Amino acid sequence: MPSRFTGPPEHSRELVLTSPTIRCGGCVAKIERSLAALPEVARARANLTLRRINVTLTQPGDPLNPVLAELERIGHPGRLIDSADLSAEDKDETEVALLKAVAVSGFGAMNVMLLSVAVWSGASGATRDSFHLISALIAVPIVLYAARFFFVSAWGALKRASMNMDVPIALAIALAIALSLFETIRGGGEVFFDAAVTLTFFLLIGRYLDYRMRGKARSAMTGLQGLAVREAWEVTPEGKLRPVAVETITPGMVLRIPVGERVPVDLRVLSGASDLDRSLVTGESAPVAVATGDEVEAGALNLTGSVDAVALRPVEDSFLAMSMRILAGAEESRSTYVRIADRAAQIYAPLIHLVAFATFIGWLLATGDWHRAAFIAISVLIVTCPCALALAVPVAHVVASSRLMAEGILLKEGSALERLANATRAVWDKTGTLTDGSPVLSNAPEFSADARAAAALAEHSAHPVARCIARMHSTPTLFAEEITEHPGFGVEGRIDGRIARLGRPSWVAEIAGKACEGEGPAFAFADAPMLRFPLRENLREGAQATIIALRQAGLESEMLSGDAASAVNLVADQLGITEARGDLTPQDKVVRLQDLLAQGERPLMVGDGLNDTAALAMAHVSMSPASATEAGRAAADFVFLRKGLDAVPLALRMARRTAAIVRQNFGLAIAYNCIAVPLAIAGYVSPLIAAIAMSGSSIAVVANSLRLNSQDAVRATAPQLQEVPV
Repeated sequence: MPSRFTGPPEHSRELVLTSPTIRCGGCVAKIERSLAALPEVARARANLTLRRINVTLTQPGDPLNPVLAELERIGHPGRLIDSADLSAEDKDETEVALLKAVAVSGFGAMNVMLLSVAVWSGASGATRDSFHLISALIAVPIVLYAARFFFVSAWGALKRASMNMDVPIALAIALAIALSLFETIRGGGEVFFDAAVTLTFFLLIGRYLDYRMRGKARSAMTGLQGLAVREAWEVTPEGKLRPVAVETITPGMVLRIPVGERVPVDLRVLSGASDLDRSLVTGESAPVAVATGDEVEAGALNLTGSVDAVALRPVEDSFLAMSMRILAGAEESRSTYVRIADRAAQIYAPLIHLVAFATFIGWLLATGDWHRAAFIAISVLIVTCPCALALAVPVAHVVASSRLMAEGILLKEGSALERLANATRAVWDKTGTLTDGSPVLSNAPEFSADARAAAALAEHSAHPVARCIARMHSTPTLFAEEITEHPGFGVEGRIDGRIARLGRPSWVAEIAGKACEGEGPAFAFADAPMLRFPLRENLREGAQATIIALRQAGLESEMLSGDAASAVNLVADQLGITEARGDLTPQDKVVRLQDLLAQGERPLMVGDGLNDTAALAMAHVSMSPASATEAGRAAADFVFLRKGLDAVPLALRMARRTAAIVRQNFGLAIAYNCIAVPLAIAGYVSPLIAAIAMSGSSIAVVANSLRLNSQDAVRATAPQLQEVPV
């Protein structure tokens, strides 16, 4: 069975561009279709909320110019930016301009409405004609200024022989003004200047509120940029301080973090002690004490004491940069709901015009009054704009990913929320996942030559068990060479010219001269007796409560581990997990997940090790702690930064809540169209009422999505997990 996990093509090159003109689902679809047709592009994904375009070029050496030229051609010019910099986009002045346009159109609407009241009150003849002329002098310049957003966008689309959601709006406003000018010139009794200006006013209110709400949904992501440090203090070999730009910090550089400043890159404390605000990592506001030897992530705030620390990695590879990249890509994927909305938005614009034209012809044939037929057709053009449908999914996903980030959970892609919401079974790794990843030797072997050799070999592995053995039997005088780590089995090397292995007992026994009974990992030289290291483990914080919470939510748990079956069963008994399998290779885990998928199960895999990477990619949906290997974090859909496992049921609750909100948004959009469109076709909706209804439907969808920002959306007691309140 093929894996759901697909990365960029081999030898590809990934780039991130910003395009401020991305305003709707139609823009997203147009960009992706156009770029995907280029031979240089292997993959293209546009992000509505961040106004970004992620492009994967087929070959690293492919030029970017064809991509930029194509974006220019379709009316969405872009430029290359740093994917980790959420402030790199051109400053968007649209919101301020929209607010000015709202004020101007509101002023004009009041004045034109006063003149219209005089006409409605009985003014006739020359007085009426004068009022119509004054209304035209007010309305035409105001509409040209205030409605320019719709006109410019629509004209740009029509020049490229395509349509967007602003085409029917611009056409409706233009027709209303044109009909009114025609009636004014010929001295007719009925004009629609008041409707045109008021229509513009309400449409602009809806557009402005949409920008404001989308900005609020995006604020949690852009807020991460405020945690980035631009300059740091380097401690020179002479002990002096000098300022350095964060871009120039390299691993091994010693930095000083004064009180009140944020950590610029990932560090390890060399001297000093302090309390840090690590809420970005833990999701908790309580200060965390750090001292010599502790590692600290970029973005943490130093609260109480100055510390000196060594840089572990450059700024572009720091935890904060990784978090920003993950959040920036959270909306890229295309879930089932997104694909439905995209397809609907693509066919909607031409369908709107067909319906409006058919309405005009029908009313013209029925009444012979082209004036009334055009008036009703304008209402249909306005009322059927599919903005609410286009916003139904992406806004909900962005708000959910921002809320999860506040809780210490990083979401890589929007479709993962949908998959997590319908997961049916939880599958767990043991070491480092259900346990705290810090095994302790029990009944440790004597400090023998073999124990020292095992420690020398263990120094070359990042596995928690190897680190434990290395600490217990550290020996600086013994060195291992020709090291090879075998995921799921152990580490092999040469010590004093002899082949040695440390890891899974059955694997070590392949070279050992004599097997050894007992518990824990094994060590042996080739053709020499085995040595066993019995271990005990501590459960990760909240492990038992998490298993219970998931069971109450309808997800039974099982454990898949490469550790000995006896150790696996011991942990399973402690947690109440009835199905547990030990002595598994990475391929065994993949086979088990394939079996579950074939049985119709949708497994949630939670793991952290290099040997879990394939399983994390194979599962229906996957999660990994921040302490996982880099490969494990890359393969997982969610990365949780919290120390405890309560992040798993918390994310499940948010996923189910988001799925409910998305369904509600679709329901709102469909219900609106089912009610509004027939009424407009029947002639019961004026252009003004149509504008209010259309804007109201978009605002309702965005406001409904923002409910995910509430604390109640994710924080709940375990028995409530199976419920999805609406």
